[in-house]
Amino acid sequence: MRFFKVIAVLIVLLGGAYAASMYYFVDESKNFKIVKEIDYPVDKVFSQFNNLQQFTRWNNFFTSSPSIDIDYYRPYEGQGSAMSYVDKKNDTDGEMFIRYQNVNKTLRYQLFEDENENPTLVDVKFKPIAPEKTQIIWYVSTPKLSVFRRVENFWTEDRFAENIDKSMTNLKNVLGNKVEKDNKMAAIKYDSLMVEKEDSQLLLGINVSTSNKKDALYKNIVINYNKVYNYVTMDLGKKDDEFGYPLMITDADNYKDKEVSYYIAIPLSKKFGLTDNNFSFRTINATENYVMYYKGTYEGRVKAIQQLIQKAKKEEMRFGDIYQTFVERPMEGQEVNMKLSLSVFK
Repeated sequence: MRFFKVIAVLIVLLGGAYAASMYYFVDESKNFKIVKEIDYPVDKVFSQFNNLQQFTRWNNFFTSSPSIDIDYYRPYEGQGSAMSYVDKKNDTDGEMFIRYQNVNKTLRYQLFEDENENPTLVDVKFKPIAPEKTQIIWYVSTPKLSVFRRVENFWTEDRFAENIDKSMTNLKNVLGNKVEKDNKMAAIKYDSLMVEKEDSQLLLGINVSTSNKKDALYKNIVINYNKVYNYVTMDLGKKDDEFGYPLMITDADNYKDKEVSYYIAIPLSKKFGLTDNNFSFRTINATENYVMYYKGTYEGRVKAIQQLIQKAKKEEMRFGDIYQTFVERPMEGQEVNMKLSLSVFK
């Protein structure tokens, strides 16, 4: 009995010493600032922060857990927008609100984690330091903690900083894809024959053979593109900013055949395990191509393809496949906006 009394006294003394040290030497809340820079203009950066659906696509806190479930609430963007999340696997949940915004300058977030009634307050300031460079400053104020939980403040700042480092890498990838697509759209010159060097690409797609009758081919392309798109976005969980334009590969002159074989795919950055044998990866090597942008009916592309082939023959170049890159996703009943590339070599 005496032994247990001694243990009880020791526990009380240690608990008291711990509580006293936390009370006198550790702040009940934590305030800190983190500064980062990113090589993109402020308007493009700000739009990734004030739209919570976009915010959760690159913020490491949300992307690092495959089991997290997120709900978004109107207005979805800017002051008054909100979201909630539940991660059953990691036994955590929370709510996030945008309480204030000054477009391209300031945002204020409130984050309620688990059952804590006091929020983490995060003010984010955006400062353009060059036309293509933005400084981002986070001012973080954590909620007040009880004496026995204040030890958490020893690693709060490090954990937040680590999350921001990983998030900035994700954000650069997202903006890189988005800006690259915007720049390509702005630089398009239709019906002009050009020579371009294309980098190698990793593709995930499906092989198809179908009739080349009027309208039948394009309808088939739309159906199979949607299969690939749904597999990449739903089964693999990829977002639109994480992959490139849809691409179709076929023989250069098979537009004359009664039946056409093609491979329609979406470019990805790396391979993943596939759960459906209908899909396959394919790598295309870096090539030099004759290129022409075309906009109109899908059947009308034939004239552009013929021009590319005639150019290759005139220059005494051998040619391989034709790559049809859909600058705008193929949709039934709509005209196509596409880049036609004929790979050429001596």
